[in-house]
Amino acid sequence: MTRENVADILCIGAQRAMTTWLHQCLSAHPGVWSFPNFHPITAHTKEAHYWDWNHHRGPDWYRVTMRPLVAGKKSVDITPEYAFLNEAQLTECKHLNPGARVIYILRDPLARAVSGLRMHTVWATKHATADEARLDYDQHFLARCKNARLWDHGAYARNIARWKRHYPDMLILNYEDLRADPLAGLRLVLDHCGLSWDALSGSLRDTLAERAGRRVWETPAYPLSGDCLDFLHGAMRPMREALEKDTGITFTEGEAILRARQESPA
Repeated sequence: MTRENVADILCIGAQRAMTTWLHQCLSAHPGVWSFPNFHPITAHTKEAHYWDWNHHRGPDWYRVTMRPLVAGKKSVDITPEYAFLNEAQLTECKHLNPGARVIYILRDPLARAVSGLRMHTVWATKHATADEARLDYDQHFLARCKNARLWDHGAYARNIARWKRHYPDMLILNYEDLRADPLAGLRLVLDHCGLSWDALSGSLRDTLAERAGRRVWETPAYPLSGDCLDFLHGAMRPMREALEKDTGITFTEGEAILRARQESPA
C-alpha cells in the first residue's frame, strides 16, 4: 500500500508544553496509529527522532517504523526537537511528508526554560526531590542551559518562519489556552488532522481532560536563585517579544514566575 506521508501528523513541540498529553489523546483516537516502543532508539511510542538521533538509519527505516499496521489509520510523530530543523532537513521532511498536518504548541519562553532546566536536573541528579537540589548561577547552571538547548527551544518566531515556508497551514496553539481548556484545544487538533471528534466517547474525553489537569511528566519544583531567573528572563525576553510582534500571541506564565520571585525572593 502506497502512503502519501511517512508521518501523517507531526507535532514539533514545544518541549514541556503538553506534547506527551497530546500524544496520549491522539493515540486514544481510533483513527490514529502510534509506532511500537523501540526505546532507546525512539522515545517510547511518541518521538521517532528521525532527523536527530536516527537519520543515519535512512528513510526506509523511518517509513517502516511509522507505517500503521492497521489500514486506514494515520501515523503520528511528536518530536519537539524537530522545531530546529534547517532548510535542507525541512525540504526532506516535505518530500517524505508532503501532506502532513503540523502542530506547534508554544509555551511562555521563560516558563518553558524553567521547566526544561528542571527536567534536565531530574536526569542530572538521578531524580532528586525538590528539597535535595537547587539551581544557582554558576558554571553547572550555564552548562545545563546549553545542554537543554534553551535558545533553540525558545526561538519560536524563527522556527515558525522556517516551518511555514514548507507547511503554511501549520496549527499553532498557546499552551496556556490548552491548559485552560484542554478539550477545546484537542478539538482544534482533531479538526486540523482530519479526525472525528465524535469518535472519542464522552468518558474518554473526561479521562483525557483529567490527565491534562494532573500533568503527564511533572518535574520537582527545584528552586532557582534570583540570579538564575534574572538571567533566564533576559535571555528569553527577545524571543517572547519577537513572537508577540509576529503572531500577536501573548503569555502570562513567565510574569507569574517573576511576581512570585519578588514576593518570596530566594
